[in-house]
Amino acid sequence: MSLVYSTDGGRIKPEKEQEEAQTFSDGFVRIRRETAGRKGKGVITVAGLPLVGDELKKLAQVLKKKCGTGGSVKDGIIEIQGDKRDVIKAELEKQGYKVKLAGG
Repeated sequence: MSLVYSTDGGRIKPEKEQEEAQTFSDGFVRIRRETAGRKGKGVITVAGLPLVGDELKKLAQVLKKKCGTGGSVKDGIIEIQGDKRDVIKAELEKQGYKVKLAGG
């Protein structure tokens, strides 16, 4: 009798989980203020960090505490509520990153 159905994976191999893709940067961390798509509310985005996963979330947590505001991490970019660019820039420079203020 031949095998009709099997729960074995067969030729289909399970996909391996990949780390978040690291964004390539010129060595500068860009801090910019955005309001587009946020109903006029100002948000500071921090992009170009050479961190992934938990390291990025820990840095976001530190920045949120320094600013005293909320925020999140989306697609490798840290978003901080409010306009605290000077506080974020000072904290990142203290940690050894080269920082540029981008946008208006």
